[in-house]
Amino acid sequence: MNTPIHDLQASRVVVVGGGPGGYEAALVARRLGAQVTVVERTGLGGAAVLTDAVPSKTLIATAEWMTIADRAPDLGIRLDVPGASGAAADGPKESERHRVDLDEVNARVLALAAAQSQDIRARLDREGVRVVIGSARLDGPQRVVAQEDGGGEHAFEADVVLVATGATPRVLPEARPDGERILTWTQLYDLKSLPEQLVVVGSGVTGAEFAGAYVSLGSDVVLVSSRDRVLPGEDADAAALIEEVFRSRGMTVMSRSRAQSVRRTADGVLVTLADGRTVEGSHALMAVGSTPSTTGLGLEEAGVRLTPSGHIEVDKVSRTSARGVYAAGDVTGVLPLASVAAMQGRIAMSHALGDAVVPLALRGVAANIFTAPEIATVGSSEAGLQASGTPYVTSMLPLTRNPRAKMLGLKDGFVKLFAHPTGQVLGGVVVAPRASELIFPITLAVSHRLTVDDVASAFTVYPSITGSIAEVARMLHHVQEG
Repeated sequence: MNTPIHDLQASRVVVVGGGPGGYEAALVARRLGAQVTVVERTGLGGAAVLTDAVPSKTLIATAEWMTIADRAPDLGIRLDVPGASGAAADGPKESERHRVDLDEVNARVLALAAAQSQDIRARLDREGVRVVIGSARLDGPQRVVAQEDGGGEHAFEADVVLVATGATPRVLPEARPDGERILTWTQLYDLKSLPEQLVVVGSGVTGAEFAGAYVSLGSDVVLVSSRDRVLPGEDADAAALIEEVFRSRGMTVMSRSRAQSVRRTADGVLVTLADGRTVEGSHALMAVGSTPSTTGLGLEEAGVRLTPSGHIEVDKVSRTSARGVYAAGDVTGVLPLASVAAMQGRIAMSHALGDAVVPLALRGVAANIFTAPEIATVGSSEAGLQASGTPYVTSMLPLTRNPRAKMLGLKDGFVKLFAHPTGQVLGGVVVAPRASELIFPITLAVSHRLTVDDVASAFTVYPSITGSIAEVARMLHHVQEG
């Protein structure tokens, strides 16, 4: 074993922020022998666990159950309801449908988030990481001042500082959330009953996920999109399919409609669009992006350079412009995924403490949008390949061709691969239930530079959804020979 250049036992690491980037970094630093302190303002796991990824995906999982239940009559399943005999020819009637108790759903969502946060705290405690619940700021590049919730103030000298403070929902001046009728995605879990008419402003990932979830739960949903389509930054075929599914489930999608203001009325909200049109609803969800949590941290005074958007500027090993100061997660603006934040944090500590490290590479990052069906992507996108002028071939197979999908009654979705004409897999898209699980073989192919023939020659279970991935790869082999 190589001995590090400096004594890791003497290294003092202070992590500001206890989300995925922060707590994963803390664990790596402890394994490398450093003395580690984590300062977290709200709770271990940060926004990802307490108000974002964990609660939102738990809510979406509940909504998905409703979607599956609504598909049951297509499989010959009827609810045993008195007087309902023969009444389900056109799908379940309102009296036969399951009813959502949103208060109970949200209580479960928050309980699961709290349990996950407690698990993280217990893990850090076991590893010997000191945890301070409170706010923190840098007092120069090698000193962190923490203000505990109980009122005490502590100053920590540090050889290494990692800033992982995340981001907060963006607030529009004319649409300020009040936590009751005008809401951010962090405030939805305070609702006691299902919104009758929910107006979702913003059709990016967050807006699309919540719009899809609430329409499945039973709300009347209007999705206001300033772009030509929902999910404007995603694969065009996938976005078009999701928008079609949204509309088929009764959602109103208003394209090319920019919201100018949102205000409360006597019993709801009024959304005014830039062209003068208005949309009424019982509640409004603002999903118009996020802003990095960098104010009041003493970053610029410590020599940490920020981008024009307010994000912390970092390199491929998470270094900032200040010696000994690193950053990870949404605060860097690299890619707003918990998996990327965690990887940035791990890389930062390995680099700072002299361990072997591989710089961050985004080509192998898999991402998922938790709509129903889900959209999972990895590697190069078709738009990116076209913009860069990279030669590629592509093939797409609808889910309706897959025998397992037919058995499950699945009708919406597809598998699509992009490959270089030489055969190397460049990227892929899976649109299907549990696409987040199905994307993994394509992630392996992209990460390890496999060819379509490598993918096609691997065995798949019959029948299985993954069989479509191998079949698409075989289709691309034929394209190359032709």
